[in-house]
Amino acid sequence: MNQPADPRIELRRALERNPGDGFAWILLAEHELDHGDAPAGESAARRALALRPGHPEALARLGRAQWMLGRREDAVASLRAAANNAPDHPGIAVWLAHVLEDVGEAEAASDSYARAHSLAPQEPQIAAYLLAWRRKLCDWRDLDTLATQVRTAVNEGTASVEPFAFLSEDASAAEQLRCARLRAGMLARQVRPMPPAPPRAHERLRVGFLSNGFGAHPTGLLTAALFEQLRELDAFDVHLFALNPDDRSPIRARLETAAHTLHDVAQQPHARVAQRIRDAAIGVLFDLRGWGGGGTPEVLAMRPANVQVNWLAYPGTSGAPWMDFVLADAFVLPESIEPGYSERVVRLPRCFQPSDTTRAIPPPPSRAECGLPDDAMVFCCFNNSYKLNPRSMARAFAVLREVPGSVLWLLSGPGNADSRLRAAAQDGGIDPERLVFMAKQPHAAYMARLQHADLFLDTEPYNAHTTASDALWAGCPVLTRPGDTFAARVAGSLNHHLGLDEMNVDSDAAFITRAVALGREPAKLRELRARLAQRRRDGGLFDMAGFARDFTDAVHAMARSPIA
Repeated sequence: MNQPADPRIELRRALERNPGDGFAWILLAEHELDHGDAPAGESAARRALALRPGHPEALARLGRAQWMLGRREDAVASLRAAANNAPDHPGIAVWLAHVLEDVGEAEAASDSYARAHSLAPQEPQIAAYLLAWRRKLCDWRDLDTLATQVRTAVNEGTASVEPFAFLSEDASAAEQLRCARLRAGMLARQVRPMPPAPPRAHERLRVGFLSNGFGAHPTGLLTAALFEQLRELDAFDVHLFALNPDDRSPIRARLETAAHTLHDVAQQPHARVAQRIRDAAIGVLFDLRGWGGGGTPEVLAMRPANVQVNWLAYPGTSGAPWMDFVLADAFVLPESIEPGYSERVVRLPRCFQPSDTTRAIPPPPSRAECGLPDDAMVFCCFNNSYKLNPRSMARAFAVLREVPGSVLWLLSGPGNADSRLRAAAQDGGIDPERLVFMAKQPHAAYMARLQHADLFLDTEPYNAHTTASDALWAGCPVLTRPGDTFAARVAGSLNHHLGLDEMNVDSDAAFITRAVALGREPAKLRELRARLAQRRRDGGLFDMAGFARDFTDAVHAMARSPIA
């Protein structure tokens, strides 16, 4: 098999011969950044700028390096300077938009994406960036046109777009597979795999988990109790590879205690992370990020472990030949969508998603402190704003129209997202004041507030995942319409394994009817919430000791399975 050459080697040799070649320094900076080496990329970009002051391509690479190193404001300054020096460069406009997102300049980021798209309207990857960010801002202008452009490019194989953002489109599992394969194919042409790991048949199994969420993050919150139970079972060694720095949160401390070893690999080059995994003799490696932001698929593409598993954080297929298995359950990944997966499917007998069942829920603040009326029926949806598409919101507005005095409680979005949603409500005949927004809270404070919510109204095609688990743990039922992809079936899996299948409906009309009935009949809602409380105590969904046993069986089965 021909492996891609490392272009940095030849560039470094060329620069030894001719260190005054500013363009070569720019190219070297680009390749260093692509390999995850931000310090080396910054150094090369600064060498280029010393030779070519103000060069926009050098400034852009410097901004990328600063962004990767967490120096966000510096990155904005560098990329703004690059954009000013090259106002007609769509790629620089895209990178400027990325960093503007991170520093909270949401509307400016949207303008920068729109600028890039106006400069290259036929480029589907730029269209995909604009589409994804407009979804986050609940800015639904040209949504169908942009979505059609992106889906057409994926189906025709003419562009590689970000698979995570593609999960928000009304696409099939087969289309999601095409999208992921295009992205994986592009990455495979850039990454040199490691030699196969030597067999370690007589050693105790070591299982690795790679994530940028080992802290006060949904991934850390979902897995902490599971890792604690795995430590008690002591069936294999758990190694956590943290791509995120230590946030000094209680969750991070619990994870460090539960793991046999927590490896801090934050901001390290991809090859170094892969070597750390190989040096730890990991037999089975779980990717807990996949194509989501902040992950390092380049590390997985290097094959640091002989068995690699897609699980938990990315609700779709990797489309990657270096991922061997996907861990799921029979509801969230039924046989009907299995052809849309490049991995071999391993199914747990319970819901694939663990939860932190050790957390206590603090007493709630007053309804007034939450901005809620004293006696209103409180529908809620705390999904991220990019999931609140026109169809899901029209369905929620239809419920509000039929339940007088009710309110819809939402998580506040970036930029002007809240005001756009209020405008959409008004266009739908709803008093905009019936939409109540909650700013993002520390997790305990968020869980305390959840106790005021009466019924969670889910979204599709990307539905509630961690937010659904949180709502159920807080005693709030979740109403969902399971779809035909993994991302559209997670809330349904939680309900199914909780024994509340009646909360999984099969049409928008049924969704509205069920929500209205529960909103108008307090006795029915009280009975549902009582059953939820009992199933939460007695059912298997929140049994992390049982989950750990099932998970251990699945891990050993994958470790024993020959990889084709």
